[in-house]
Amino acid sequence: MSISGAQEKVSLTLSSDRRTLDVSATGGRYILKPETSRFSAIPKNEHLTMRLAQMLSIETPPFGLLRQDPGGMPYIIRRFDRLDDGTKLQVEDFCQLAGKRVKDKYEGSAELCVKLLKKYATEPLIEIQKFYRLILFCWWAENGDMHLKNFSLLTTPEGIRRLSPAYDLVCTKLVIPDDTLAMPVGGRDRKLTRGIWVEFADYCGIPDKAAKRLISEQIDSLDPALRLISASFLPESMKNQYEALIRANTAILAS
Repeated sequence: MSISGAQEKVSLTLSSDRRTLDVSATGGRYILKPETSRFSAIPKNEHLTMRLAQMLSIETPPFGLLRQDPGGMPYIIRRFDRLDDGTKLQVEDFCQLAGKRVKDKYEGSAELCVKLLKKYATEPLIEIQKFYRLILFCWWAENGDMHLKNFSLLTTPEGIRRLSPAYDLVCTKLVIPDDTLAMPVGGRDRKLTRGIWVEFADYCGIPDKAAKRLISEQIDSLDPALRLISASFLPESMKNQYEALIRANTAILAS
């Protein structure tokens, strides 16, 4: 089940006096995601998960929560495919790069993504390492909705094709308790181990020393992550669930 696909999204532009955000049918610079009755506290969940990603030096667009009365706290993010002058940059998601139809976005794997980066990225070794950090984080944060359309290559004005900033990061396990990874790693979409992540790093061509560093950085992020969760806007019950999930996955990586 896709959470990102089920969320309502509103395109916004900043007014000329830079005081308000206005709904825009075309050329919007921001995307607003309101609260939804289908999934509890998703904007707060996404805001927290994106902050956790930032903590691990995963690139993200500017994002935040807005106070809206009534209506809760919608999530807002700046589009990364627009320059300040409105120029649109080319973005190709991995579903497009793989030649798959949108309805087949779940027919992928982490290994397929690596193959696509090797084929299309300007600097494959750099982008594959960034992808490894991101997919490891998604597993650790129990984001089971990272299908092929949630990874993209961005072409810069200089013509460099690189992994886009991360987007649509959500702890899906908080709202879909039996959720699994959208894309398997090493042929598995659940019960991953440290050994599988080490083997996947080898598949990616990441040197052993660099792989150990990336895994150690994920392990060492536990305490600051717990502080971010505690300070987040999630309901207390969800904070406790999130904490338990990342404690368990950190223990798996450390074993």
